[in-house]
Amino acid sequence: MNNSADYINQKIAPLGIKPDIGIILGSGLGQLANEIDGIKIPYAEIPGFKTSTIQGHAGNLIVGTLNSKSIIAMQGRLHYYEGHTFQEIVYPVRVMKLLGVKTLIVTNAAGGINKSFTPGDLMIIEDHINLTGNNPLIGPNIDSLGVRFPDMSEAYSKNFIDIAEQSAKKLGINLRKGVYIAVTGPSYETPAEIRMFRSLGAEAVGMSTVPEVIAARHAGMDILGISCITNMACGILDQPLCHEEVIQVTKKVEKDFVALVKEVVKAI
Repeated sequence: MNNSADYINQKIAPLGIKPDIGIILGSGLGQLANEIDGIKIPYAEIPGFKTSTIQGHAGNLIVGTLNSKSIIAMQGRLHYYEGHTFQEIVYPVRVMKLLGVKTLIVTNAAGGINKSFTPGDLMIIEDHINLTGNNPLIGPNIDSLGVRFPDMSEAYSKNFIDIAEQSAKKLGINLRKGVYIAVTGPSYETPAEIRMFRSLGAEAVGMSTVPEVIAARHAGMDILGISCITNMACGILDQPLCHEEVIQVTKKVEKDFVALVKEVVKAI
């Protein structure tokens, strides 16, 4: 991790900034990176970083300023279903911590389980359910980052949730709130699984985010989570699911998404 952090620090030294807000941009949501005034560093150039293989994940680290705040943004993430370990998935989050990041905004594309949702909705994550069967903290604890048994009673900052709601109201965006449930993928869920998830209290389902949030909380970061509801989960509508639909819907909602994140960053 130190090699990665040292390399990034060398690249951003001419900017004269030290990022304190990290952003992870999920499937099709990378457009926000174009709003950041700074430099782009491909993951492939950074020692220790892996590259994403999924459409909608450009695989760049963007470091610069957004609304006068120092930002480091991941334009695309790694997924368990690509064959990466949880430790590889959360590696960039831990590097962000070494770079000085205290706040993490994590975003994703998700399937709507709550029947009142519609594709294109933005949902603030109030809490999550980890159904991946894994945890990035398994193995020897990294004492320099956090304690062996980190508290997850407020994985998503209530203060940041309030800020996001106020920002959405100011912008006239209809913001949803709910519980995100994480599965491994890459197959979409069955109708029976979606019925089970609903009974567990989940409003949206996806294949990312939870590992990064666990690692970020372990490292003492405050977190805001935003899901873009790109489709209704399996069994709610009488139609098959496909990744192309996910990308199409994120393109339609990216204006509101970018505006919301920029307003939140301004208010933090």
